[in-house]
Amino acid sequence: MHVPDGFIDAPTSAVTGVVAAGALAVSLRGARRELDERTAPLAGLVAAFIFAVQMLNFPVAAGTSGHLLGGALAAILVGPYTAVLCVSVVLLMQGVLFADGGLTALGVNITDMAIVTTVVSYAVFRGLLAVLPRKRRSVTVASFVAALVSVPAAAVAFTLLYAVGGTTDVSIGKVATAMVGVHVLIGVGEAVITALTVGAVIAVRPDLVYGARGLRQRLRLRVNGALVDAPAPTAPVAARTSRRTLWVTGLVTSLVLAGFVSFYASASPDGLEKVAHDKGIDRKAKEHASADSPLADYGVKDVSDARLSGGLAGVIGVGVTVVAGSAVFWALRRRRADDVSPVNTGV
Repeated sequence: MHVPDGFIDAPTSAVTGVVAAGALAVSLRGARRELDERTAPLAGLVAAFIFAVQMLNFPVAAGTSGHLLGGALAAILVGPYTAVLCVSVVLLMQGVLFADGGLTALGVNITDMAIVTTVVSYAVFRGLLAVLPRKRRSVTVASFVAALVSVPAAAVAFTLLYAVGGTTDVSIGKVATAMVGVHVLIGVGEAVITALTVGAVIAVRPDLVYGARGLRQRLRLRVNGALVDAPAPTAPVAARTSRRTLWVTGLVTSLVLAGFVSFYASASPDGLEKVAHDKGIDRKAKEHASADSPLADYGVKDVSDARLSGGLAGVIGVGVTVVAGSAVFWALRRRRADDVSPVNTGV
């Protein structure tokens, strides 16, 4: 789904850039309410994990592959505002360092892959939680459906952007049919990865999952013939693992996925690449501005061994993303702490 330079014309790219900038500004303010000292480190890790899993293209049809977009996963784990920032950090690292996703198309990619996927998935997720039993299993089920829907939603968004500012003359009906068709299949993979990841985190630290907050149903007692809420328990439920252990485990998993497992990912073009080639959308594609980057195409320049080159690039990418993401979210957490300090509240 990473849109290269040249697919969308300059005016449309500029408008999506403005939309993306506005959404990022709103998300920076919103994330300050979502993040605290417990969840800020997790947000940086989520960005690194999304980067790693996006390197794992999985086959979805003959000659076509797909990979995680990550908007649903991030929204459920750390909140929708923080999710937009997580995916945007990943897209920025990919575009600047790895020549993946055009730089002039950065606004298009943030709008499509960060904003649309997050908004759609979180709306579906919350809608499902409103009707499902208030249990942890419901969070996993809702995350599956939300992720499944978010991917074809992003495909529809790209089709609309292409209808407005596409640089080639291709039938919009054909583009929509091809894009939505293949991305429904990719959505299944997205849903599986999202549900498994959310379920794994909920199993050990449900208190850190943003989408699971407030799900524990209050015990009700019958008093004098009427049902009343029982007092909330005074002691918190013991966590199965510490935050540090969770963070280290997640980081090691991300490094292994990007540095080793990625070598075995599908080499077939992803959904957008396949549709663009088959329908002629890529006829005016431009060379990436970062094509000469030492890490372009997820390989380390001058390292001849393909396995080693790709592995090193993946490890570097995870490292850079976790540092960049953690710096952003740590700064937001500090800003929140300053906002609620006694000096600022007048206490």
